[in-house]
Amino acid sequence: MSFLRNFLNDSVIVHPPGFYIIGFQKLPFIRVYFIFLAFVYVVTVLFNMLVICIIVFNHCLHTPKFLAVVNLAVIDVVLNTCTIPSMIKVFLVKDNFIPFNLCLVQMFFYYAFATLESYALAVLAYDRLIAICFPLRQNSINTLRNMFCIVALSWCFSTGIIAFSAGIMTRLSFCNSVRVFSYFCDYAPVFRLACNDYTMQWYVASLLTFLLLVGPFTFILLSYVSILATVFRMKSLDSRVKALATCVEHLILVAVFYIPIITIFTIGFYLQLINPDQRVLSLSLASCLPPCINPIVYSLKTKEIKNRALALVKKIFGTNQRKSKP
Repeated sequence: MSFLRNFLNDSVIVHPPGFYIIGFQKLPFIRVYFIFLAFVYVVTVLFNMLVICIIVFNHCLHTPKFLAVVNLAVIDVVLNTCTIPSMIKVFLVKDNFIPFNLCLVQMFFYYAFATLESYALAVLAYDRLIAICFPLRQNSINTLRNMFCIVALSWCFSTGIIAFSAGIMTRLSFCNSVRVFSYFCDYAPVFRLACNDYTMQWYVASLLTFLLLVGPFTFILLSYVSILATVFRMKSLDSRVKALATCVEHLILVAVFYIPIITIFTIGFYLQLINPDQRVLSLSLASCLPPCINPIVYSLKTKEIKNRALALVKKIFGTNQRKSKP
């Protein structure tokens, strides 16, 4: 194997042509799992694109809440697109090689959009916080402009910090193994293959876990503490039930996304107590299922989106029935 050598500060940085992704090789019934992933991807794209089209083409839905919803839908599509097709390609073509630069690109997209997913859930929590705790000032606080600025800031921060994290991977030398035990070019499994010091990458990974997972999750928890305090001060039981009912779907999304991810990162990355095969399977499920579940549990159950989705379905089937009549 020939290596590309770059000279930096009188030291040799060895970059291999690429890496071999070797997760899933020892898992039983792997074909069934890949078929399941293909189904998850199709559902993710179809339902999220439906949500995006409904919101974009209905001007009455151009509100701060639905800007946050369409932001989540776009992130869901890209997050599953950057991993599931490449996993299916490995299964169909039996080609598990990924070039070095493409590996860094995939690493960037996965972690950038996983981070954006985390922040998108925090933005939805912010929307609920303003709606329930400050109902009289909601229209002045949570404006479309303010929501756009919050979403844009989350994109700039997430992509910037992940670009830095992926960029420092080029300072590592890979002169031994190039076999990545994961289902994509995962950050920790890749830098642990380096034959020079990867202390900086380890500290950056630890900082990212805090900034991009623990930080938004803490904000969501504090938001719901404030929401519950406001709800229990309401005098009417009916008002309490209605307020809490608007939060149930969002809490399901939070639980589905954060609990598996935080558990896997804590047990797998720091304690290293989980079996590598189980880590790969658990992390792939924890990453791929939320983008598929989000539009079904949250977006399509929102009254405004559900009504327009049903109207669209009736219109399509009504048109088909009229065409079929002689």
